[in-house]
Amino acid sequence: MKPHALIAALLLCAPFARAGTGTQATAPPPATVPGGRIPLLQGPIVIDGKLDDAAWQGALVQEIAYDIQPGDNTPAPVKTRVRIGYDRDALYFAFHAEDPDPARIQAHLRDRDSAFNDDWVGVFLDTFNDHRRGYELIVNPLGVQADLIRDESNPANQEDPSWDGLWQSAGRLTATGYDVEIRIPFSTLRFPRGGGLQHWGISLFRNWPRDKRHQLASHRVPRDSRCFQCEWGQYTGMEGVHQGRNLALVPTLTAGLGQTRDAAGTPWGKTDSKVSPGLDVSWAPSPAMTLNATLNPDFSQVETDQLQVNFNDGFALFYQEKRPFFLEGADYFTTPLNVLYTRQIADPDFGLRITGRSDGSTYGALLARDATTQLLVPGVLGSSFQSLDQKADVAVGRYRYDFNQHASVGVIGTFRRGENYANGVAGLDARWQQGGHTLSAQLLHSDARYPQAIVDAYADELGDNPHPSGNAWQVQYSYGNRHWGLSALHVDIGPGFRADLGFIGQVGYRRSALSGNRVWYRDDAAFNRISLAATGGASTRFDGQLLQRDFKLSLAVQGPMRSNFSLAPLVRTRFWNGALYHEHDLSLFAGLWPLPNLRLGLTANNGRVLDLVGSRLGQRLLLNLNGEADVARGINLNWDLVHQRLRRDGGTAFTANIANLGGSWQLTPRQRLRLTLQGSNVERNQALYTEAVNQHARDRAAQLVYSYKLNPRTALYAGGAWGGFLDDDHPSLFGDTRSVFIKLSYGWQP
Repeated sequence: MKPHALIAALLLCAPFARAGTGTQATAPPPATVPGGRIPLLQGPIVIDGKLDDAAWQGALVQEIAYDIQPGDNTPAPVKTRVRIGYDRDALYFAFHAEDPDPARIQAHLRDRDSAFNDDWVGVFLDTFNDHRRGYELIVNPLGVQADLIRDESNPANQEDPSWDGLWQSAGRLTATGYDVEIRIPFSTLRFPRGGGLQHWGISLFRNWPRDKRHQLASHRVPRDSRCFQCEWGQYTGMEGVHQGRNLALVPTLTAGLGQTRDAAGTPWGKTDSKVSPGLDVSWAPSPAMTLNATLNPDFSQVETDQLQVNFNDGFALFYQEKRPFFLEGADYFTTPLNVLYTRQIADPDFGLRITGRSDGSTYGALLARDATTQLLVPGVLGSSFQSLDQKADVAVGRYRYDFNQHASVGVIGTFRRGENYANGVAGLDARWQQGGHTLSAQLLHSDARYPQAIVDAYADELGDNPHPSGNAWQVQYSYGNRHWGLSALHVDIGPGFRADLGFIGQVGYRRSALSGNRVWYRDDAAFNRISLAATGGASTRFDGQLLQRDFKLSLAVQGPMRSNFSLAPLVRTRFWNGALYHEHDLSLFAGLWPLPNLRLGLTANNGRVLDLVGSRLGQRLLLNLNGEADVARGINLNWDLVHQRLRRDGGTAFTANIANLGGSWQLTPRQRLRLTLQGSNVERNQALYTEAVNQHARDRAAQLVYSYKLNPRTALYAGGAWGGFLDDDHPSLFGDTRSVFIKLSYGWQP
């Protein structure tokens, strides 16, 4: 083992020496039972962060009494009192958060959904009280908002920040801590219809980041709990609340100018100008149903994608969806296999969507007309994006029925049709969870019809049938308790299966995997949590050929300065280009906050891996340095730097560097200026490759955006972007794209 790896291993293993000696001597919190009847407030509440309105005297009083992480339901280290009440139109919360050292409170002016590392308080609402789907509304000490949708049935992405509700908040720092007021209009929430007595699950929460990140709650959360939402307090009241018209109209106007050119020293091409009006409509005919429509939508990116380079990996890159119409209600369409990836709907002329919940039923439907047809063409050992120059009609439907909080079944269908092209996917899924046991399964069938250009793209691995059809299925079981975890997975995707509206880039294989982990808690120690995990599995091609056999260990530790460290060796046998290759590597991760306003992260990987282009093994080093710094109350800098190098056959086969640099200046709670700089360098040694490869490749991009937001629906964006590159055919770096744009949106609720 190399010296640096040995040192890391010793540091990670050292805490085991005292793992059995620590005891939790802290007395349990005093008896406090969260929940109760939320009263009708007598008088108005002004949302200004000052808790001096007379109406608060009649509110229900609760306490955030428990430290649930890293504590084991121990007394909260700081005192937080919460008052709750409602009027005909809205639900109100007042947080009085005390702190023994107010100077250490982390509070920054930020954009929405960006204050998670600050001190904050929040309210989590399970409005249907079914332990499935909930709202999370969070406010930092300066009143900056964040809101998320919680999907308890989706272990891969339980918290989705894409939802933006209309609600009011204000916060202010005080001599003893900070105060926050929140007003949540009932028109922003979905809950059972009827106007009678409501029964909701509610969690009151506080984030207290100091040497460790303390997560404080109004209720206990056992460490062996597999359902956080199931532990929330039970609240009643809110009879006859008023939802209003539940209608929102958001007209938009986008104008832009763009130019491109093909080579350095040549004039810029003709200016492409565009002025595009659009309209988004949202209507909730009942508290449990929402209808959305968009006409001529503008999906210009006001937030750039993270730069990635598809380097030494044969599969297509995944990018997160950022377009508001597709983000809202996205969790309604989630299934174990990713059969809906809405970025496949690339340029829609219009879209319609309905989502809702009622009496155990959850449903969603989506219709769109796409001006282009983008496909993810899958394979056994790789995938790529292709496009057809034609329009396509898109239809998606999803329905799930929850028998109770333990069991549910669902169906989903995705369909797209164009000229000489069609793809349809339909399937069933089920989930059962009780205690520490969770079992999920999904079965899908697809039929497709492709033009010859797409057939040629998959013909080498999967045959030349222009009408492929096939099945895909997956079964997963997991068990977890306070100290132990176990998971077993089997997935089988046939060679004819195609999910063109999803993101399933590998087909024609079977994989079985088994994993387990053990956790040690040391609540009174500097390194307070240690886990050891092991995962092993094997994949075979549809004809029985071994594709991959792998085994991985992982040792992880949580410690002071909100630190996380992990060490993970991997051994793998891999099939490529007709032969089996034996790989092994060692990964190290370290993340910590050395200063309250500075986060650092490092990922390192070193080992013997396969160069896919050269079909030869080599020694690879991969380093990723990332972090962020708050240099002032409203100025944030962030960086993500990647270096990758592979040496083989007496030389360096390739070197790749990627940089994503960003900075934002939150001038006021509504105004923000953001700069993004991106770049990549790739160098290959042509003498070490038998086929032609590009020796030099560089990409550069920059974007500057100013935004002014009254709320998530009423905003102004203005900015510009520039891009450039070089390669062997263009040896001098030159700008090939430049653009400016302005976007206006106005949210109107009649």
